[in-house]
Amino acid sequence: MSSKTKNIVILISGGGSNMAAIVGAAQQQNWQQKFGAGIAAVISNRAEAGGLELAQSLGVATEVLSHKAFDSREAFDAALMKLIDSYQPALVILAGFMRILTPGFVNHYAGRLVNIHPSLLPAFTGLNTHQRAIDAGCLEAGCTVHQVTDELDHGPILAQAAVPVLPGDTAEALSARVLVQEHLLYPQAVHDWLQGQP
Repeated sequence: MSSKTKNIVILISGGGSNMAAIVGAAQQQNWQQKFGAGIAAVISNRAEAGGLELAQSLGVATEVLSHKAFDSREAFDAALMKLIDSYQPALVILAGFMRILTPGFVNHYAGRLVNIHPSLLPAFTGLNTHQRAIDAGCLEAGCTVHQVTDELDHGPILAQAAVPVLPGDTAEALSARVLVQEHLLYPQAVHDWLQGQP
């Protein structure tokens, strides 16, 4: 990709459904023509992540950098930064990347690192969000796209989508409904972010 392209790098650890939704939107809406933006690479910390094959089938370059090859989070994050920076990214997207990132990493990409979290932040940061929403008697749950800061799940909110919590809901059923919204919200939030760039 030319240096004029706004390169996007997506980090995954698993199946990559949000990554695929973003790549699909980028291709269908022609972000390259619209914004000069393209998905430069999908990087995973797990070689067995199903999303790698999915990304390749969508024509996106993939890389694997196993965190197990490093003796500290700092060492892994430093190597990951070097790999990401080789793509000169305008935006780094966390799409089911199951690693807590070090402050050094987060600060390096300040303002261009985004994540999606399966709750209506600031409610239910961290894990088990759907069960916690049910246990708390919430009438609504949802997902939030936010900028990443060094405080977990606390960065500026870019977009949110809500779904009702239904009587008798299980965490699995609620999660499935929220995921449908994630696949709509995340590509739209990235689109809006790109639209706001010079």
